[in-house]
Amino acid sequence: MTLTETMLAPLGQTLTGLRRADALWQRYRLGQLAPSSVVTTSPQPLGAVDWDVVISGGTLGILLGAGLARRGWRVALLEKGKLRGRAQEWNISRRELQTLVELELLTSAQLEDAIATEYNPGRIQFQGGDPIWVRDVLNIGVDPVTLLEQLKQTFLAAGGQLFEDTAFQSAQVHPDGVHVDANQPFKTRLMIDAMGHFSPIVAQARGQEKPDAVCLVVGTCAQGMPHNDKGDLIVSFTPIRRQCQYFWEAFPARDGRTTYLFTYADAHPERPSLEALLEDYFSLLPQYQSVSLEALRLQRALFGFFPCYRDSPLTYPWDRLIPIGDSSGSQSPLSFGGFGAMIRHLPRLTQGVDDALQQDCLARADLAWLQPYQPSLSVTWLFQRSMSVPMDRSVSDPQQINRLLAAIFEDMAALGDEVLKPFLQDVVQFSPLARTLLQTSLHHPGLVLRLLPQLGLANLLDWMRHYASLGLYSSLYPLGRASQRWLEALPQSYYPHRWVEALQYGAGRDYSLH
Repeated sequence: MTLTETMLAPLGQTLTGLRRADALWQRYRLGQLAPSSVVTTSPQPLGAVDWDVVISGGTLGILLGAGLARRGWRVALLEKGKLRGRAQEWNISRRELQTLVELELLTSAQLEDAIATEYNPGRIQFQGGDPIWVRDVLNIGVDPVTLLEQLKQTFLAAGGQLFEDTAFQSAQVHPDGVHVDANQPFKTRLMIDAMGHFSPIVAQARGQEKPDAVCLVVGTCAQGMPHNDKGDLIVSFTPIRRQCQYFWEAFPARDGRTTYLFTYADAHPERPSLEALLEDYFSLLPQYQSVSLEALRLQRALFGFFPCYRDSPLTYPWDRLIPIGDSSGSQSPLSFGGFGAMIRHLPRLTQGVDDALQQDCLARADLAWLQPYQPSLSVTWLFQRSMSVPMDRSVSDPQQINRLLAAIFEDMAALGDEVLKPFLQDVVQFSPLARTLLQTSLHHPGLVLRLLPQLGLANLLDWMRHYASLGLYSSLYPLGRASQRWLEALPQSYYPHRWVEALQYGAGRDYSLH
């Protein structure tokens, strides 16, 4: 038996689930994805509808569904199984989580009930570099079971209707509505896809396109670790191996300690399987956590892969259909969790969908404004590229990525929390980025020059386009904000509001330390 088979044996069908995920990952690597054709169109009017919004995918869909139901819309939420969170906590920062209280989806007391763990500080460290410690960043562990139950009660109390064990099958788009088939018919003005990365609607919209990048993640939650009330946000203690730079994350959990190994890669056919990655995880875990494998009592194993596309956020080529959360790809390629990105965009999505329904702005071009181009998201592709190693390129310096990241994070930490903390929370702003680039170029010119061949001229030029757009959006946002009150007086305010939001989020100005 392999080390992975031995360690996972006490966890029932976990090994079977791992191999099922690996089979899907192999299809992505080999370009053998089955075509999807779940959305069709019809020129015939649908007629009377029963719903204003049908949301497919309850785990993240309940966040937007509860907000829309509270605004008086007729909302149906479809979930293929039971709407119940997983055992593993979702990590987020407290300030981000406060959004749920500000939108009146939870009370402050309910929010506290949903928080399972809290730790401080968090460590950033790369082999050969000194540790950097930060506080109050991704240090809250939310219990998904409690959180989703509370949101479900808010949703139902506001008049929303939940349909569990109701899997989406197909959708037919008519000029005046959408006919959704989920083993029973749902006629709605608007359908929202919250089914995630592997949504069949996403598969149809993307076609046979291979992802531009993938984040591979494996890990466990285990008892028996040495006591540690601190966390790791991103740590590396090994050089490049398997053409991958391994990064680690760790934090306290209610029933043990959670540790992840993750790496950034492309979908090359020779990339390692999740099972091979988990084998490396178990081999390296004793060194990482100073513990013997024999001392561990695994509570659960965690694994997955997260495809990322440069063409993100995704907009659909149909009227009256919009993706949100992981379906839309609204998080950066550096992030492998959709919960934080969904919380970040929840205020604008709630207001935007509300406006679209009120002003009947439900055509494809209208809804595209709800998932606009975001230069703050697009500039992160260069960072992802710098943290990954192409399969067809020899590695002359196995410590290259460690040296580069140690230098960059040291420079960001020296520039202060207003530079470091937004980046750690998946937000890139023009001024902090410009200051970091200048600091690193002046202090570590050799590292930057050695990186350029890996990035390639085409990628660098593409990044410069997004970087210039980030500067432009940052310059225009104050103008848009100053005109906000005047825009609110317009009879057709949908587009002006979306323009201001696009500037705000595209410049990363939705984030503030205070």
